[in-house]
Amino acid sequence: MEPGSMARRDCIDACLRCYRTCFEMAMTHCLELGGRHVEPRHFRIMMACAEICRTAAHFMLMRSEHETHLCRECAEICEQCAKDCAALGDMEDCVEQCRLCAEQCRKMAG
Repeated sequence: MEPGSMARRDCIDACLRCYRTCFEMAMTHCLELGGRHVEPRHFRIMMACAEICRTAAHFMLMRSEHETHLCRECAEICEQCAKDCAALGDMEDCVEQCRLCAEQCRKMAG
């Protein structure tokens, strides 16, 4: 096993879980609840988080030279999404996955 491959695999898994959770919660939970859950600012951070997580996973899978700074940005966006979802309430799954992903991405970013 190459050095760092376990950390990379853990980060890819965390990113894909976060992508799935944010995207699915936005498209189901938030859209169905409406109100504050679909306010543009909240909905945009959820979509940005889902997209950066998916993209970061892809960059790590291809061993891109850009994975480090992409993981750094992913961690920042995940933290912002976690805070926004925590403040809104009733979004525990999203908050948890965003925080876990941010932690793994910070490790990958060094």
